[in-house]
Amino acid sequence: MKLDALLAEVRACTLCTDLPLGPNPLVQAGEGARILIAGQAPGRITHGKGRPFDDPSGRRLRDWLGISAETFYDPHRCAVLAMGFCYPGTGKGGDLPPRPACAAQWRTRLIRALPDIRLTLVIGQYAQGWHLPHMAKLKLTERVRQQEVSTASVIALPHPSPRNNIWLKANPWFERDVIPALRKRVAEALDHG
Repeated sequence: MKLDALLAEVRACTLCTDLPLGPNPLVQAGEGARILIAGQAPGRITHGKGRPFDDPSGRRLRDWLGISAETFYDPHRCAVLAMGFCYPGTGKGGDLPPRPACAAQWRTRLIRALPDIRLTLVIGQYAQGWHLPHMAKLKLTERVRQQEVSTASVIALPHPSPRNNIWLKANPWFERDVIPALRKRVAEALDHG
């Protein structure tokens, strides 16, 4: 199936009609995309705006990647495919996890339709569990610290949410060591030369 037809199918999905704000699949992908950003699920703000990472987390993520909003939101450069495409609702500790049915229904088909991906960035335990199953037993800090950012094709990142400021403050090596290497990898992946 061609990517445009598949994306139309995804955007019309009503697999989870019982979601608190209703289905509103947020996906971004285009022919030739070189970077895949795999998060958890849209939050309430992005659900309302209809665009992934269009919030403070997204601003921090774009800063980490060293790219503009224009580049980030160009579907022919960056694909954004969360583990769940719709806002799952809120629980006691924050947003609920993504619904597993979403990834089961769409993820493999979408990734197969993106053959030019050079770099995959995985944010959050559900995305990291799916893309890095061999690291599933590690805590986030070990996952991020043990990877070789300069050569890995899949890179685990902490969530860029302001709620993670405590983790970032406790792990200054991330911004000092990982971010420069990450920016270099992103620039290389986006280089169409």
